[in-house]
Parts: sequence; structure tokens; C-alpha cells
Amino acid sequence: MEHVRYRLYEQAWPEGDHRHFQVGYVVDDVEAVAAGWARTFGIGPFHVLPPSKAPCTYHGAPSTLEARIAVAQSGPVQIELIQPLGELPNVYRDLAEKGACRFHQLSTLTHDYAGTVAHYRGLGYDVASELEARGQHVAYVDTIDDFGFFTEVVELVPGFLESVAAIAHTCETWDGTDPVRVLTRDGYRTP
Repeated sequence: MEHVRYRLYEQAWPEGDHRHFQVGYVVDDVEAVAAGWARTFGIGPFHVLPPSKAPCTYHGAPSTLEARIAVAQSGPVQIELIQPLGELPNVYRDLAEKGACRFHQLSTLTHDYAGTVAHYRGLGYDVASELEARGQHVAYVDTIDDFGFFTEVVELVPGFLESVAAIAHTCETWDGTDPVRVLTRDGYRTP
């Protein structure tokens, strides 16, 4: 299939720290939903990351954010599929309507994490959850009442864009094989 390039997809990003790079969905089964996205929308391959577990705050109280995550690039936006694990209350369970795949968040990268979080707080939004994993801060701003989803603020740290770019390159050159790839120390395996 020949890919057609449209200027719409190549326009400049907005100025400031409100550039959305990712949409996130909470899913019941990350591997099954990733396979469905690849089959239905031709997006892939999905990179299934090792299960993660990170201490966080949840509405100001200590909690744990535990999940399996898969990501793939779809043109200018990354698709993130999040399968919550564990039993503790957390931000991934807040939009828990029924269905295999539920829209959860729109994500933005920022050089000024504290300033960007302060921007949202200044507009009257609460931070529903916050965490630091491997030196990178992440906040889930509760924009649900106004927009129906969380706004995820991701701190831009060294190496992060290179990681995102590597996934994007794999997706850009994907030939349709192995649409779901469970990452391992030696590469990946298929489910």
C-alpha cells in the first residue's frame, strides 16, 4: 500500500509546553487490544513493555501505579495501551467504564515540569496522581469534567525522545510482521 503524505500531518507543533504527543487508553488485555489495533487500523508494531510498578500519590495519598503498557506510533501521535495491574486504587482505574479499550489521557511533554503542572493548577485543575520513575516526573491532571479525560504531563528527560524516536522508526518501517512484540532483554518475543 502506497503511503500518501499530507501537509496536515507535517505542520509545525504549537509553541510552548502544550504539544500533545500521545493518546492513552486503558485496556482489559494489552496484547489482545494491541493485536486488534494492528489488524483494524494497520498501526504497529506494538511494543509491550515489561510490567511496571511505581510508587505514586493518588489524590494526595500514597499508592502504587502498576501496569502493562504497549506503545506504537501512528503518524504524529503515539498510541499507548495501559492494562492496570494490582488492586490498589489508582488513576488508571478512575475512568473504568465497561469495554475492552477506554480513552484515558492526552499526553504532553515539557521541559518545565513544575511550571506546566502549576499552569494547570492555576486554571483550577487538581493533580489526581503524580509519580517519579527512573528520574522522570509524570502528573495526571484531572481535566475530566471539562474534557472527559486526564491530561498527562510528562517531564522531558535525557534519553526519552530517543526512546520514543526508536519506537516511531520501527513503526514507520514496519512491514506488517509480528504486530505485537513483547520486549525482552534480547529483543522481543511474540505472544
